[in-house]
Amino acid sequence: MKAATRFAGGFLAAVAVAFLAWSGTALAQAPQNTLAAIKQRGKILAGVKFDTPPFGFLDEKNEPTGFDLDLVRKIAEKLGVDVEFVKVTSPTRVPLLVSGNVDLVAASMTHTPEREKTIDFSITYYTGGQSLLVPSSSKIEGLKDLDGKEVAVQQGTTLEKNIAAAAPNARVTAFKDYNSAWLALAQGRVDALTGSLNILQGFQKNNPNFKIVGDMFSVEPFGIGIRKGDTELREAINSTLRELWTSGEYKLLYRKYFDTDPTIPIATSP
Repeated sequence: MKAATRFAGGFLAAVAVAFLAWSGTALAQAPQNTLAAIKQRGKILAGVKFDTPPFGFLDEKNEPTGFDLDLVRKIAEKLGVDVEFVKVTSPTRVPLLVSGNVDLVAASMTHTPEREKTIDFSITYYTGGQSLLVPSSSKIEGLKDLDGKEVAVQQGTTLEKNIAAAAPNARVTAFKDYNSAWLALAQGRVDALTGSLNILQGFQKNNPNFKIVGDMFSVEPFGIGIRKGDTELREAINSTLRELWTSGEYKLLYRKYFDTDPTIPIATSP
């Protein structure tokens, strides 16, 4: 009986040792959360746009800059890491995030219930609205004048759905990015360009032969996109955004790119 007990005890001990060894290996191989991976890597891989002034664009030295990028730089500072910017477009930003090619997406992206099924979002860091940009000589004064007109819009955005609903008799043409849509307007191939007001102002700034017309016809709350379940990274982002607001740094960045003060505050309570 004692021999059997010793055998059983030895067998159970061996099983326990084997289980602990396996579980330790499994834990070692388990994927880290994104925040831990960022700190281990020493930099954030941030998906941003290079064609959407003033949120993300290339400056005169061909260096990426913009409101979104400066916010990401502040997040990186908070985490004590560097940042590498990865070019995304409206159609590619969510797939690149979900596939793990970037850690977050700060790319003038509207937080919608539909997108929330696939990714998570930070708190709203900017609230804008959709408007229209037309040549200065145009007789278009708003949505009511778009019947039968050719309107350029960026593909894969809420903007595309909004203009279809707001001006059902317009001929809407979707372009892969803002630059392509703007070029179509500048070359006279379309009658109007629709987009977020501040983005249209970014194109108009250096092109005085164009004007913004009509009232804004949507509300666009922008959020920074992260993968589903990346709670720690989301909280780190939210904490940084709140600190930027309470310290006044956010207002300075806003003035830098929009030449005015923000009218809608960032939520400072979790």
